Amino acid sequence: RQLAALKDVDKLFTDKLSGANTNRPELQKMLAYIREGDIVLVTELDRLGRSNQDLTKIMNTIQNKGATLDVLNLPSMTGIADPNLRQLMTNLIIELYKYQAESER
Repeated sequence: RQLAALKDVDKLFTDKLSGANTNRPELQKMLAYIREGDIVLVTELDRLGRSNQDLTKIMNTIQNKGATLDVLNLPSMTGIADPNLRQLMTNLIIELYKYQAESER
């Protein structure tokens, strides 16, 4: 199911290890591979990491490289023309999701 949603991606990184572990080989390869203008597409945010701290670190790495994070199970912001507003709204939703995930632990 997850792989079917990612069929049109150029480069696929798949880890078999838990998202609770940030020392996953494919995650590290993906973070090293991404370039400015890339879109990092994940099926669910917890595929990147489980803790608020880990997610923030990974998301900052993606953003600092000039790439965009797109999470398939979160609302799409592609209809927002202004890229700064789109990024703000995406970040807001992700922060709410991270807060909820931490609260459930």
